[in-house]
Amino acid sequence: MEYYQTITLKDGATCVLRNGAAKDGPSMLEFFLLTHGQTDYLLSYPDETDKTAEEEAQFLQDKTESADEIELLAEMDGKIVGSAGIGRVGTTEKVKRRAEFGISVDKNYWGLGIGRALTQACIACAKSAGYAQLELDAVADNERAIALYRSAGFVEYGRNPRGFHSRLTGWQTLALMRLELY
Repeated sequence: MEYYQTITLKDGATCVLRNGAAKDGPSMLEFFLLTHGQTDYLLSYPDETDKTAEEEAQFLQDKTESADEIELLAEMDGKIVGSAGIGRVGTTEKVKRRAEFGISVDKNYWGLGIGRALTQACIACAKSAGYAQLELDAVADNERAIALYRSAGFVEYGRNPRGFHSRLTGWQTLALMRLELY
């Protein structure tokens, strides 16, 4: 799936939202390691990945060639500052209309509207792909993210009190959220 949009951020700067491509593999891996070290709200820690730049490049290429999945990059002055994606829950009849959503933004760029723009772009891509529902899990203490998701129309449908086990704080509750697309 392909996507391209130029947006103006809250501070007046320009940001490009586009699908990742194989050439972005090394930069995307660097971004992944950076953001997963900046916050305790993401799925893993930087030292838990063994993915190579080549594997990241293949992942991005596969998403670009997919009709119903995408990995978007937010880019400013040639630097990746955010990423978000949608991926199918499965291909069987019972789950093929559901997609999962994930997002991360470089902490140095929080508060500029990048997360909101990536979220809206992923919602548009999910609708275009024909999904009926977009789903996410968010650490319940991540109030900024939860507020963003709610403002985009996601509703909480449950909580998992032992969703993540943080190295820093112990168990983290996950808010399970979903957005009906049609």
